Amino acid sequence: MEEVTGAQLIAESLKIQKVEFMFGIVGVPVIEVAMAAQAAGIKYVGMRNEQAACYAASAIGYLTGRPAACLVVSGPGLIHALGGMANANMNCWPVVVIGGSSDRNQETAGAFQEFPQVEACRLYSKFSARPSSLEAIPSVIEKAVRTSIYGRPGVCYVDIAGDMVHAKISRSQVRNISCCPPPPVSLADHTAITEAIAVVKAAKRPLVIIGKGAAYGRAEAALRELVDVSGLPFLPTPMGKGVLPDDHPNCVAAARSRALLQADAVILLGARLNWILHFGLPPRFDPHVKVIQVDLCAEEMGNNVRPAAALLGDINAVVTQLLEFVRKDGWKYPSNTEWWSTLREKIAANAKISKALSLQSAIPMNYYTVFHHISQLLPRDCIIISEGANTMDIGRTMLNNYLPQHRLDAGTFGAMGVGLGFAIAAATLERSHNKGQRIVCVEGDSAFGFSGMEVETICRYNLPVVIIVVNNNGIYSGVDPETWNEISKMGDLAITAPPVTLLPEARYDKVMTAFGGRGFLVRTVKELRSALQLSLSDWEIPSLLNVLIDPSSDRKQQEFPWLTRSNL
Repeated sequence: MEEVTGAQLIAESLKIQKVEFMFGIVGVPVIEVAMAAQAAGIKYVGMRNEQAACYAASAIGYLTGRPAACLVVSGPGLIHALGGMANANMNCWPVVVIGGSSDRNQETAGAFQEFPQVEACRLYSKFSARPSSLEAIPSVIEKAVRTSIYGRPGVCYVDIAGDMVHAKISRSQVRNISCCPPPPVSLADHTAITEAIAVVKAAKRPLVIIGKGAAYGRAEAALRELVDVSGLPFLPTPMGKGVLPDDHPNCVAAARSRALLQADAVILLGARLNWILHFGLPPRFDPHVKVIQVDLCAEEMGNNVRPAAALLGDINAVVTQLLEFVRKDGWKYPSNTEWWSTLREKIAANAKISKALSLQSAIPMNYYTVFHHISQLLPRDCIIISEGANTMDIGRTMLNNYLPQHRLDAGTFGAMGVGLGFAIAAATLERSHNKGQRIVCVEGDSAFGFSGMEVETICRYNLPVVIIVVNNNGIYSGVDPETWNEISKMGDLAITAPPVTLLPEARYDKVMTAFGGRGFLVRTVKELRSALQLSLSDWEIPSLLNVLIDPSSDRKQQEFPWLTRSNL
């Protein structure tokens, strides 16, 4: 009778559950798991840090709706992955983490890298368990995959004792577990839909807010029809960009603060009233705003603001319900209202300010000049990954997205260091599907440093990634080389150097060339355009553009600070 190892059972079970990708770092006791995964037809990408591996696996879950696996070793390896797990859980992205652990007969004896892994992961996951036996592995893997995508998506952890990886069992003793079906689709209550439509029709200043939940739920077709039929203005959250094109005539992203402040009714689609949307409270929102909340998680309803209508259900299904009511009623919000005039005036005023900044010819360049020229060259269908402080915030306003799930950034958790992991995931997916889409990773220099060694991963797998490091010599802001030299003369840099500073004009481009990619040092608009055009046209090797900008460059004057803080 044929025997099968624990490693084979893990790999085969993942494959049966339609897990196509695995990211990780191998070592004792999981090397055989990665080899078995490859034998089963799962693509394995070896990373340089478990945190980045978990970022990559979670991005696959967001982009495809099916989790990838993150494979880590015991103890420190798993602990390194916890940051990625927390990020995925906060973003509601499905991922299955497989962690090796110490042998069962050595538990409590001070085994190599022994750690209470199942207990630790409960804080960072929806489900955390260790199979009790080899024959239980397929059912535990099925439950982990199913739990990661059912309800509010998130992280699931499966712990594998080292001795179980090598142990064998007769295949006849293992129960066959079929692939879990897609998540069930639920509709909102009919009465709640009627209440929501009444609120919208009575509003003088309505606004649709589109979150990344709408992107994950693939609601773009129904949502576009709803906006076109109803005539409502819409505002995307950072990763809601592209669900409807940024150049859609009803997009009011360029008047974000004004739209949030003055809207008297908001349809909240797959977004949460957390820090990103300033909790839905004054001074960023009208104190009397009526919120129509659409979410698949009942516990989310009423967080921070009690909704005028709570529409619980699958976002695509609920938007379709709303669309049917609007069509049947024949209602459309007029395009000549005072509200539309206010929004258009603010859009025009902000565009004028940004344009003036982007056309400045000073050297070193500012953020707006850099993003203006990048935006002119990027393909409409490219996937943009963005992280950093000003780099991400200004880039969000100037780098347009035209397709859903084509922007990945620091997200709900505000995590820095996600960029290269996300880029590796998107590029791995692109290579598998061969859609001809470029992956462009726009990073601040500080953000790049968190996972910079993943450049080696990109070069090792020859992934079609273009990295643009917008280098201002610091965190938020830095200093120029001359000022740095003067600071160096003042004494111990651990005392004299401002905490936000990084090494001026660091040669991040040489990190890429060290591993066989193409690196560019960019100081001028001409150099920027030339380097980016060449990088976008060449699919053979990855590129990194190290774009030196004015260390004091900043965002244009904001009506409100980006982070809403307590007054206490």
